[in-house]
Amino acid sequence: MSKTRKPQAKVVVTSGKRKTAIARAIVRPGEGRVRINRIPLPLIKPDVVRLKISEPLILAREVAEGVDIDVDVRGGGFMGQAEAARTAIARGLLEYSGNLQLRELMMDYDAKIFVSDPRRKEPKKFGGRGARARRQKSYR
Repeated sequence: MSKTRKPQAKVVVTSGKRKTAIARAIVRPGEGRVRINRIPLPLIKPDVVRLKISEPLILAREVAEGVDIDVDVRGGGFMGQAEAARTAIARGLLEYSGNLQLRELMMDYDAKIFVSDPRRKEPKKFGGRGARARRQKSYR
């Protein structure tokens, strides 16, 4: 009674960050479906967000047509979420394919496509309304 295992399908999990938005992308073999928070990519509004998310998919068309990508995004605003999802998708496609030419192509398009954005909001300080603004003095 020998147990034979089926070869496991290649699954890649990657993440991307932008401000306070965090995206996790799961890339697995499939038919080219992309879902952001369980919503298909063609239904994502506004159009600017959909185009921002689809940049790595357009650059890696051959790889993207053979995989299904599920992205879970939390936190931040809609544009921060879009850029976090874009980074997660780009990293996932590159790791799934292992193609160095694809990396060069994406880096030529945008050098920051694989880099999570470390910028955060500066904390408010005493003596003012925000991080840098101060209460004005009146000399009368």
